[in-house]
Amino acid sequence: MSTETERRDEVFSRDPTGLIDLRSDTVTRPTKAMRAAMAAAEVGDDVYGEDPTVNLLEASAAKIFGREAALFVPTGTMGNQIAIRLHTQPGQEIICESRAHIVDWEMAMAAAFSGCQFRTVAAERGIVTWKHIESVVKRPSMNNAATGLISLENSHNMAGGTVTPLPVFGEIWNGARELGIPLHLDGARVFNASVALKVPVAVLTSGFNTVMFCLSKGLCAPVGSMVVGNRKLIERARMVRKALGGGMRQAGVLAAAGLIALEEMPKRLVEDHANARFLAEQLVALPQVTLDLQTVQTNIVIFGLKDESKANELVARLKQRGVLCGTVGRNSVRFVTHHDVDRAACEVAARVAAEEIAKL
Repeated sequence: MSTETERRDEVFSRDPTGLIDLRSDTVTRPTKAMRAAMAAAEVGDDVYGEDPTVNLLEASAAKIFGREAALFVPTGTMGNQIAIRLHTQPGQEIICESRAHIVDWEMAMAAAFSGCQFRTVAAERGIVTWKHIESVVKRPSMNNAATGLISLENSHNMAGGTVTPLPVFGEIWNGARELGIPLHLDGARVFNASVALKVPVAVLTSGFNTVMFCLSKGLCAPVGSMVVGNRKLIERARMVRKALGGGMRQAGVLAAAGLIALEEMPKRLVEDHANARFLAEQLVALPQVTLDLQTVQTNIVIFGLKDESKANELVARLKQRGVLCGTVGRNSVRFVTHHDVDRAACEVAARVAAEEIAKL
């Protein structure tokens, strides 16, 4: 048996699929502690507000984010769409970055469910500033759709996991407040942003009316996201969740894993960031690769190939070698690090990627 095969067998023995899966941090599996907590969870009917574990999760999330209330929802997409419905009226516009998740990955639900359209702005590295926003804000008139909501994303998925610094947000919060425009944060990976910036999530998100964050990505819970805000908004959000089919019953079995995700797993995200940086540093040294290391700030690495037609071929070649990843558009490849891919696995992935890129 070759040395590489032995190394891969050692890595894969910890992953029942036998693969190094860098497609997304959504592929993380619940930890042993989560599985034990799920099995032992005290449950009740959450639609009646009687599930004690869900209630505890919601109270914990509200406390960590410095808010009055929180709501447990099945997915981040549902959480974002609930927030959009809370803040807008049909016929309004939502200002967001041009590569935002709510634009590209949520099935046009802002239009279908809330009757709104997007007013997108292209921002370098996904970092939207008040200057971007101010130039496209529309006030009510007889001729155009008024701005109903500003929605931002931190970290920014399709920009490569980049983070928006607190002072940039502060300027936006002040400007939006003066104009009376509500703010929502798609904080699917806000704990990654918090770790990268070394700013507590309560501070980093304090100026937003609502925040959605995922438990099921880098925090490793099997299912679920949270929406936090003031009590009145969350009471309305609970009704919108029901309208979307998100009223779950004995959901405490899921919330039990969510509690561990929320309270324990942010502590280890620095490992994922270090592994992403390692992968990026290996890739940027290859002459066939284009990659700006300054964009690698959290757990996402997006890189291009100088031969722009080869991204899909590279993904297929890596899959044959046991390394899963994905493309971003036609010309870029994305790696996402997470709890289930350790440094040893990243070393194998980097070596395999270098070998396959050299063959293109």
